[in-house]
Amino acid sequence: MGKVFVFDHPLIQHKVSLMRKKETSVKEFRELATEVALLMGFEATRNLPLEEVEIETPICKAKVNVLKGEDLAIIPILRAGLGFVDGMLKLVPNAKVGHIGLYRDPETHNPVEYYCKLPTDIEKRQSFVVDPMLATGGSAIAAIEMLKECGVKNITFMCLIASPEGIEALQKAHPDIDIFIAAKDDCLNENAYIVPGLGDAGDRLYGTK
Repeated sequence: MGKVFVFDHPLIQHKVSLMRKKETSVKEFRELATEVALLMGFEATRNLPLEEVEIETPICKAKVNVLKGEDLAIIPILRAGLGFVDGMLKLVPNAKVGHIGLYRDPETHNPVEYYCKLPTDIEKRQSFVVDPMLATGGSAIAAIEMLKECGVKNITFMCLIASPEGIEALQKAHPDIDIFIAAKDDCLNENAYIVPGLGDAGDRLYGTK
């Protein structure tokens, strides 16, 4: 059974609070998204496998631990998920990046796929699916299902803000997935937006509203 991690780190809480403020500029919002992704990624990558190798320091030879291979992939759900990519790449710069394009039907709130481009060896990689908002859970569920259909077995989901409804739906659909959340909010409103939330993350990242 996958686990749900809700961060209580003061820096993450502070930065997410700044992102919520409607006065926060596009520039500031982007910078904060990158910073929060980096801080969350530090914990989300805690269980990456290590191997012991021998190196030579200026003093002597020594046995040290390094990452066992670098078979990682970061998969943003377009378009808002792109705001997490730079922060994650600062931690794992050799990770490959795939893209899954989903939009939410304005009437049914169900995800509709419009784009998918993944690394050719995606089935061998530990994949981190990133999307700022986990509202109904539809997009995350669909994206993870697409990865599983490609043979991916090790998947982690990361988001800024989640609703209880979204968490429950994602756990029900994919009980094997670990979920990392910067903040868990109260509920969804009648339009399936997270309350209190931070508005439309894509619009706030790219200044399109």
